[in-house]
Amino acid sequence: MDAQSSRAACVVSIGELPSVACKFRCISLIGLDNRRLTEMNYSDTGMLRLIAVFKLLKTAALIATGIGALKLIHADIGTVLERGVLKLGLDPGSTLLNHAIQRACEIPQDKIWELGAVSFIYAGLFMTEGIGLWLAKRWAEWFTVIITGSLVPFEFYEILQGPTAIRILVLVVNIAVVAYLIHHIMHAPRSNRRGDTATDAGSIRADTGRDAA
Repeated sequence: MDAQSSRAACVVSIGELPSVACKFRCISLIGLDNRRLTEMNYSDTGMLRLIAVFKLLKTAALIATGIGALKLIHADIGTVLERGVLKLGLDPGSTLLNHAIQRACEIPQDKIWELGAVSFIYAGLFMTEGIGLWLAKRWAEWFTVIITGSLVPFEFYEILQGPTAIRILVLVVNIAVVAYLIHHIMHAPRSNRRGDTATDAGSIRADTGRDAA
């Protein structure tokens, strides 16, 4: 019989225990079960916070993208990008960089505004996910599953259009996050289970004290 089954048996038959020694044994089993649940909660919280950090990093990247896009509105995109290349210490004569700057200059102003707006919107969503997951809120798990899961088809489509290592990595990470959260939601102990265990242990201790008296 495992600790959880023993705990259940102790709670059901609490009124029928013949001695104080048996009740102390039940307290020990419930304490063991409580410690195991605590260890599981710490492990789950650590994984949720790891996902939260990932979401908050994406938030920071999107905010930076949004700010950068806003700075390009009504500005000479080529000049701004060339200054950025010099500040980063990159080779201004690079063919790849010049091609990228040329392509950026061809982007219409309204598209740049849309890029900034979409970046801030997704930054808000990811920030909500990150803060909620850091606090281990169940609503944040569902919210992350819905938002991240809805992006998977678009990420898969982008890979079909032009596969890159970064796109594949992002897709794999997002699928792993969704799979873990669904598994956690379906199999994690209820939040009140530790409280029930503590209540059961307190009831047994009270009965034991009355018997000893």
